[in-house]
Amino acid sequence: MEKAGTISLDKEGLYLDKLQVEKERGITVRAHTTSLVYKHSDGESYLLNLIDTPGHVDFTYEVSRSLKACQGAVLLVDCTQGIQAQTVANYFLAWEANLKIIPVMNKIDLPTSDPARVIKELANMGFEESEVLKASGKTGEGVEGILKAVIERLPAPSGDPAKPLKALLFENWYDQFRGVVCLVNILDGALKKGDRIVAASSNKVYELENVGILYPERAPTGALYTGQVGYIIGGMRSTKEARVGDTLYLEGAPVEPLPGFKSAKPMVFAGLYPADGESLDRLTDAFEKLTLNDASVTYTKERSDALGMGFRCGFLGLLHMDVFLQRLEQEYGTDVIATAPTVPYIVTTKEGQEIVVNNPSLFPEQHDILTCTEPVAEARIIAPKEYLSPLLRLCLERRGVQQELSYIDEARLHLRYRIPLSELITDFNDSLKALTSGFATFDYEEAGYEESELVKVDVLINGKPVEALSAIAHQSKGVNYGKDLVQKLRKVVKRQLFQVAIQASVDGRIVARETLQALRKDVTAKCYGGDITRKRKLLEKQKEARRDLPPCIPFHATDVRPVGKKRMKTIGNVQLSQDAFYSILKKGDE
Repeated sequence: MEKAGTISLDKEGLYLDKLQVEKERGITVRAHTTSLVYKHSDGESYLLNLIDTPGHVDFTYEVSRSLKACQGAVLLVDCTQGIQAQTVANYFLAWEANLKIIPVMNKIDLPTSDPARVIKELANMGFEESEVLKASGKTGEGVEGILKAVIERLPAPSGDPAKPLKALLFENWYDQFRGVVCLVNILDGALKKGDRIVAASSNKVYELENVGILYPERAPTGALYTGQVGYIIGGMRSTKEARVGDTLYLEGAPVEPLPGFKSAKPMVFAGLYPADGESLDRLTDAFEKLTLNDASVTYTKERSDALGMGFRCGFLGLLHMDVFLQRLEQEYGTDVIATAPTVPYIVTTKEGQEIVVNNPSLFPEQHDILTCTEPVAEARIIAPKEYLSPLLRLCLERRGVQQELSYIDEARLHLRYRIPLSELITDFNDSLKALTSGFATFDYEEAGYEESELVKVDVLINGKPVEALSAIAHQSKGVNYGKDLVQKLRKVVKRQLFQVAIQASVDGRIVARETLQALRKDVTAKCYGGDITRKRKLLEKQKEARRDLPPCIPFHATDVRPVGKKRMKTIGNVQLSQDAFYSILKKGDE
């Protein structure tokens, strides 16, 4: 962007990464678009449309969606770390989209860079050494070569300006002043301010109020022509009107709609509830606006006895979920409580009914289940070879089945495992980084379903189940999961004036218990010596009701008759605070 003169040379930081979560985490979450005008050495000026995509596996949908609007891709490889797991995954996405790929080695200015090793790794992926470019984003070395390669190696858009308008809507976001802003790729024809366009999915007509390109900020041009990528504002006020993958055409000149994008399939589910219990409308509004530019998130309303009204949400991965929660807080000021993440299981009952379970509370009773299947993933791990032993042990603990073990070069290995998705979405990546001192990279993709022995783990407080803490686990891990959860709960549940029993049950069988002793007044303080039987009498009087209450008479705080702890336990309720839920549902021992 500096070489093309799009931004000034005094700009600092990650210019396209504008979200606060992107700047804090140092990652790209959303695909960002900009246009460049570059003057080639042949004297011609070329308009280039650039889309900066995320790299993490949880945002694969964002990458695949962006590639549909491109004619080629630049594959960046860190010259100090070499090819990583997500590099391989994104390479195959571009290859499957039949795009021309330009391999580029970045960070060649660092003393720890190893270009010879990276070139060898790229050769194993099918690239010739002569087509690999070297560059440094810090010093600017080699950037001119990348711009020239884009012009010389990648094909120009193949649309026909003479045909009626056909535009692909591939990105959008919500502007509080202008409504919905759509990013479109003009495949055929042209688009001008004031045109009346039709959305093929809904047949609704919109009059264009503003048309332009991102340079990288919005720059009105009044028109977009064949091959250009730009923004349009057409008075869309509802987030449901702008569907990603939709086809736009001029009113009165219909065209055959594009096939659109394949819907993203959520692989991690969690319940999200407003922390104050009263801002559901505000949370609903935030969901609608945020999911406008993150169409891979699904959500439906649900009710929890413990947390009230909220949403059951589907995400592509655990990082995707964390980023979504952070954006809800930073961009919309909402404070939410998230339940433990789970995956969609398929349960077949003895009556022959097939149920998709993405909420533990919907898991049938064990005696009604015929078979259970759980989603599995094919995981790719690239790591230094000296960590082979701990990696094999970690994958075995997570019920993984080895598919491949190969060596990329003399120093690094490539592992491919088939692992249940439920084992990956918790703390697998954290454990992987800890075992390999941060040198391993990890990527996975959906690999179907496999039959498994699953059980439901319930948490009971004084015999009452807390559905928000229920979980589905493999039979071999249900007991340990229940014990860990009960021990965590013991630290966060507040003591009451009566004894509190915290239990975990697996398949209806109690497997763990912790007891919180009752708070009590020191009724023996007035005894100065004397026989021990006097103290015992006072303690027994505190324990039992001083006057029996008929079971049909309810107890009220205004009742003047004293109630003992035994009676209090039968009528008292234990309320879990929001802080308690938050501390329990955090990963690890944070």
